[in-house]
Order: sequence, then C-alpha cells, then structure tokens
Amino acid sequence: MSTLWTPSGERPIPRKPDPGAGGTPGGAPGGGPSGGGGRGAGEGPGAGAEPSEEQVRAELAELQAQLARTPAAVVVANHAFGLFELAALHLSLQPPQLDEARLAIDALGLVVEGLGDRLGSHAKELEAGLGQLRMAYVQIRGAAQGPGAGGAGAGGAGAGVAGAGEGSGGEGAAGEGSGGSG
Repeated sequence: MSTLWTPSGERPIPRKPDPGAGGTPGGAPGGGPSGGGGRGAGEGPGAGAEPSEEQVRAELAELQAQLARTPAAVVVANHAFGLFELAALHLSLQPPQLDEARLAIDALGLVVEGLGDRLGSHAKELEAGLGQLRMAYVQIRGAAQGPGAGGAGAGGAGAGVAGAGEGSGGEGAAGEGSGGSG
C-alpha cells in the first residue's frame, strides 16, 4: 500500500486488487486490519468493501489539494524532521550505524543550512537539532573508536562532523559550521 504525505500525517493509498492473486480479507500481506482514522467515505475499520476507483481518485485529488494549500516551508521542514529522526535512529542502534547516520546528518545540514530562515518558524528548532545530532555523532563515534579502537563503522580519516568541534576539514557529516577551508 502506498502513502501520501499530508499536513495531518501519512494517508494510505490503496492499490487496485490483483485479480489473479486470490485476494484475502485482511488486505495487503502483513497489513492486517487497520484502525485507521482520517479515511475518506466508504473506508474505515468497519468497511468491508474496497473503495471504488472513483472514490480513490477523489480522495487522492483532495489530498493533493490539501498538500498544495500547505506552505512549502512546512512540507520541507517536515521532511527535515524526518531526516533528524533517521539520523537519531541510526545513532541509537547497537552497534550504531555511523555511515548511515552521517548521510542523514549531512542531508539535514544541507537543507537546514542551505535554506536557513526560509524554513520559517521551524528554522531555529532544526538548527538546534542539527547541532545536537552532530555532537551526538562525534561522541558516539569517539566511544566506538575509543577502547578497542576499531571498526564500528566510521571508516577512516576525515569522517568528522564539521561544526561539532572536529579539527578535520574532510568529508562526512559536514556542514560549514566550523569554518574549515575544505
């Protein structure tokens, strides 16, 4: 099942049933019954029938209209918060997935530092979150390389987080916060 992001959250977009698949009452594999609030007419926890193609199209059109009415800064900030959560997830795993976290931190840094105040009311919150992630990355990477010096995923020289006190001007969880010359 696909989803569409809206300001009120992710909305499921049901697929047309595959006639040769011998449909099951529970819907998509692993999905199970949904308790889903926020669905359109004819859908919901008690609805037994799939919505018609016209209903799906109408709901999709309404969701697209809702998205079009939402300021782009809100949508972009929402995606930036998703990058924050992704980086935090990879840092919290045991062992931490430093390369994956670094990619998400770098992407967040590009969005936050590249757009700055254009992110509206979320700009300061995202800047603070980016700083926290960079510090956490440096601390976790140091702990992973400290005792037993080795390979919990950071990789090599230049994998520092610029803007978090690392002296390296190399690549990796960068940003342009430390004034390095590249």
